[in-house]
Amino acid sequence: MEAKEKIKEIIEDTPVIMAVKDWAGVRECIKQESNVVFILFGDICSIDEIVKTVKAAGKLAIVHMDLIIGLGNKEISVDFIRKSTDADGIISTKPAMIKRGKDLGLFTILRFFVLDSMALENVMKQDGSFADMIEILPGIMPKVTQRVTENLSIPVICGGLISDKEDIINALSAGAVAISTTNPDAWTM
Repeated sequence: MEAKEKIKEIIEDTPVIMAVKDWAGVRECIKQESNVVFILFGDICSIDEIVKTVKAAGKLAIVHMDLIIGLGNKEISVDFIRKSTDADGIISTKPAMIKRGKDLGLFTILRFFVLDSMALENVMKQDGSFADMIEILPGIMPKVTQRVTENLSIPVICGGLISDKEDIINALSAGAVAISTTNPDAWTM
């Protein structure tokens, strides 16, 4: 099985993805059973250590490019992550970053903030050839999630503002393959 297909399968088998925004989150996530970690913090001096810590715990490490201090919004930043860390994939709101990640063989997740109908239209234009998955935020909109999942062939992750079991069930019932959350209480639900 190709590495990206294996990552996709692991994510689809992990309904709750742990997202970490600081070292305390990393220390907590490595104790949990979930196999996927979205890294939402760090800088160019620490990202390798953060990824190594997550990977040493046997988990997939997916780095949110837009949130790493010191990385620019140019494609060369993706090259840095690929060459300087053992990250399994990247998340970004920037299509050029996702394209470069895909070119380099990284698993890619294109993140969308669905704040209005124009943003929703942009999500609906994704056909699966651009990124390996998409993530929509906020993840507490089951009607929007259902509309997106029914119209796209690409797997959808919901994130943002998910705080309890009901939010998780609603997102998954609407067709999301997983949810992501920084809330450690939700990691074990």
